[in-house]
Amino acid sequence: MALLQPSMRKRLDTKLRRLNALRPLPVSAVQKLREQFQIEMTYHTNAIEGNSLTLKETFLVVNEGLTVKGKPLKDHLEAKSHQAALEYLYDLIAHDRNVTVSERLVRQLHQLVMQDVDKEWAGIYRNGLVMITGTKHRPPDALDVPKKMHELVAWIGRQKYIHPIELASIAHHKLAAIHPFFDGNGRTARLLMNVLLMRKGFPLTIILKNDRKKYYRVLSRADDGDLAPLTQFVAQTIERSLDMYLRALEPTTVKSERYVSLEKLSHGTSYSAKYLNLLTRTGRLEAHKDGRNWVTTKEALKRYENGRLRKRG
Repeated sequence: MALLQPSMRKRLDTKLRRLNALRPLPVSAVQKLREQFQIEMTYHTNAIEGNSLTLKETFLVVNEGLTVKGKPLKDHLEAKSHQAALEYLYDLIAHDRNVTVSERLVRQLHQLVMQDVDKEWAGIYRNGLVMITGTKHRPPDALDVPKKMHELVAWIGRQKYIHPIELASIAHHKLAAIHPFFDGNGRTARLLMNVLLMRKGFPLTIILKNDRKKYYRVLSRADDGDLAPLTQFVAQTIERSLDMYLRALEPTTVKSERYVSLEKLSHGTSYSAKYLNLLTRTGRLEAHKDGRNWVTTKEALKRYENGRLRKRG
């Protein structure tokens, strides 16, 4: 059974085709987007795990090599290590768009993420039990980790027909559930997710710090066997990245849609902001997060209405 809603799948496939139609992408514009996305990804993925650096501080640490007074050394090292992992990820995809996921690759990603934080265990499977705070899920015994990881990469290799967004979402959950390392599992799982997406042409996808509670909630649902909410959540983060790339790269002759808050869009329509929020959270209305708030366009609402009328007809 498909985990991704048909309307969301069609929408994202269309946006990916629009992005692919622009290839080869302009080098200068792509470089700026890449730098922006790497800093955002490093900030958000570390912040989800408790890193105290702000977005601006992350930029200063990574790009300027500065030390932020009053912030732990560990937080600085996490930022630099994650940036190195992203550089490796981009180079990997640039050299081989059909990169094969292997245990070696997963361990290499973890080694880069943890190289300056915990050298002893960077890229090494755990040899003891771990607990995941705030969840009833219990990762497998350390003795079972190698077998579970072998099964995971073998499973990924067999998935020839599953949609890449579904594959990336499930693989992310499977790796997080195995929890093969003492630390850095979430960051490694999000990097693996991006390997699977970027090899199919999607831009870097970022799970925002502000969505941490929802992120943990859909992972918990996945622990109970319900993978659809996680897949939908990941799809919405992918749409944000696609929208940002398309706004920056599509020719200026293409009419740009103006993004507004759901509250503002509700004025002059028959929809309340609360109902628009429901449409957004269920993936029926195109929207993405801008900070803490969902934003969308009048044109997106029109497309939703047209789609609903076609179904009735």
